[in-house]
This record gives sequence, C-alpha cells and structure tokens, in this order.
Amino acid sequence: MVRKGERAMALIFDDPKLRNRQYVFLDRTEAGKKLGQMLLTLKDESPLVLAIPAGGVPVGLEVARALEAPLDLIIIRKLPVPGNPEAGFGAITMEGDLFLNQDLVARLRLDPGTIQQIAQEVKEELRRRDELFRKGRPFPNLTGKTVVLVDDGLASSYTMLAAANMVRRKGASRIIVAVPTASLSSIGRLASVVDEIYCPNIREGPFFAVADAYRHWFDLSYQDVLTQLEGYPNHEF
Repeated sequence: MVRKGERAMALIFDDPKLRNRQYVFLDRTEAGKKLGQMLLTLKDESPLVLAIPAGGVPVGLEVARALEAPLDLIIIRKLPVPGNPEAGFGAITMEGDLFLNQDLVARLRLDPGTIQQIAQEVKEELRRRDELFRKGRPFPNLTGKTVVLVDDGLASSYTMLAAANMVRRKGASRIIVAVPTASLSSIGRLASVVDEIYCPNIREGPFFAVADAYRHWFDLSYQDVLTQLEGYPNHEF
C-alpha cells in the first residue's frame, strides 16, 4: 500500500532471457532498437525523448525513431573520483544540483571543499557541452509531458537520478527511464523516483560495467555525437 505523500514504486520491464548475461548487444544502435520495440506502447502519449550524451545519444536516436518522437539532450555528468576519472561519486546537473553517493564520499574521505571544486569544474564542462550539442538553446517545456530518459546503461544510477529529479521539477507528468543494461542495485535506487523503467539486460552481483553488455564498445567523441544528431530530422534543436 502506498501511503499519502509517497510515490508508488516504478513498474520495471526487462527481458528474462537477457538477465545476468554479458555481451548481449552488438552496439548501442542495436540496443536502442531493442529498447524502442519495448517502448512502443508509449507512442500514443506523444513522449519527448531526452538522451544523456555522449553514450545515450545513439540509443536515444533509435528510441525516438521507434516512437516517432522528438529528441533532445539532457546535459548531466558524473563527478569523477580524484585519481580515477572513470569512476564517479555522484552527478551534477546544468543547474548545479548535486546528487552524491554519500557512502562513497565517506569512504574516499572527500571534504566539502574538494567536492565543490570538482563540481565547479564539471559544471563548466556541462556548459561547454550544452553550447556544442544544443547551441545553448532553452530547455524544452516539460509541463504535463511524458519524458523518456535514455542512456547506454546504469552502473550506479546517480547520473540518471539527477536527470529524473531535474525533469520532475520542470513539470514532467510521467518519467520513463529506458536503458539497455543496468545493475540491479541501480534499478532499485531509481524505482522510487520514476514511473517506469525499461531495461532488457539487468545484472546482479558485486561487479558491473556498462561496457560488458556490448560486443562492440567504444567511447564516443563530440564529433560522433554531432554527426549522429545531424542524421535525425526530428530533434528539438
């Protein structure tokens, strides 16, 4: 039973045949096509697809094509761990909202000054990405909209948590998370703040890497992102 003032837990849709398996997608494009087919029931809601660059862009493009939906980007980044930039201890939005993995912050003994310095550096990078990818245009009006948030996978989910909270604050009526792969713990972390989660490849266990879902994996350059966006006529910018 959901108490007054509480949110119901998200409905979760996965593919049991892909549970706990690795290398199930050729690449992000194939994964996006799989997601798009899972999301077809949303077509009648005229959703807006928001992809998190860089890796979420090829996935989001295929989802938007399947739904015949407009596509925009939501510029959010993880806060890199000092000395290990591939790992993150939280995420920050364009508007400066911080979402911290408090347990990891405590284990790393990160003081508020260090966190603030890293956050400021990442926020400057967000501004550069917004200018490059979105030309600095105003964020779309989300009031009353169904929003589909897309990335290429969720390891810790803090970046997606930041995205979900941002679009909820901006008036989205329904928030759908769509990712090809995710750790079970990240799904659980998101389930209380969004309405539905679509993730064909959910994996359990102490070790998780988004790349392990893909047979062909590489980091996307800024030019890769721009080239892919140019090929989709129904983007919002």
